[in-house]
Amino acid sequence: MNFPTPPPEGAAAHDVGASPAVDGRAARWANHREERRAELIRSARKAIHRLGADVPMEDIAAAASTSKSVFYRYFRDKSGLAAAMGELVLSQMQERIAQAAASAESPYEGLRAMVRAYLAMAVRSPNVYEFVTRVPAGAGAAGTNAAAQEAGAAFGTFFDAVGAMIEAPMRRHLAPGTQATLDYWPPAAIGLVRAAGERWLTAPDSPAKPSLEDMAGMIADWLFAGIAAQAAPPSPALSPAKELS
Repeated sequence: MNFPTPPPEGAAAHDVGASPAVDGRAARWANHREERRAELIRSARKAIHRLGADVPMEDIAAAASTSKSVFYRYFRDKSGLAAAMGELVLSQMQERIAQAAASAESPYEGLRAMVRAYLAMAVRSPNVYEFVTRVPAGAGAAGTNAAAQEAGAAFGTFFDAVGAMIEAPMRRHLAPGTQATLDYWPPAAIGLVRAAGERWLTAPDSPAKPSLEDMAGMIADWLFAGIAAQAAPPSPALSPAKELS
């Protein structure tokens, strides 16, 4: 395969003196890199899904019919690959959670739908979920590598977005004067969902293990019951699907 020739060091498509030919080569090279990067992420995701979260980079590269050095050229190291894959997976989870919340008819049903969407994405590929949700070594500490910082930023963006989605229906459910609950309950809810969900995800199959639907309902019940005392008085305008006294 003949790849586009990369632009000269320091050249940019928007340079005043750049010719249209140079601009075109730079654009084609940038597009090629993005396409190749996305292809490597897809291949790595399939390998991790099949081989596990601890699969060596050599095996990931072999599954992509390339070498480990090619992956390092695009992602620096395994942490960089996890950060890039995590950004993709978390954005997909965020999209599914938003869709679930938008179709709900009551605050409770919205919360349950979001929990179910989160669990469903995780259970679809537990190996990939584990690979992208591990806390990077040294994340948040001074001097950590760029990949750890990127992964931390991706997690922060994801959980901030989910927290905002949780807060929106709760504003309709809670009585006036409960701003402190709106400030602190969403991040606490995310922590509970993640901790209980990951415990459920790794539990061996048994008659006592809840189904996906049951687990989503249990978590939603725990979360909703925790703020029931601060709920606004029932209104005929609210769906009766789930009213807690």
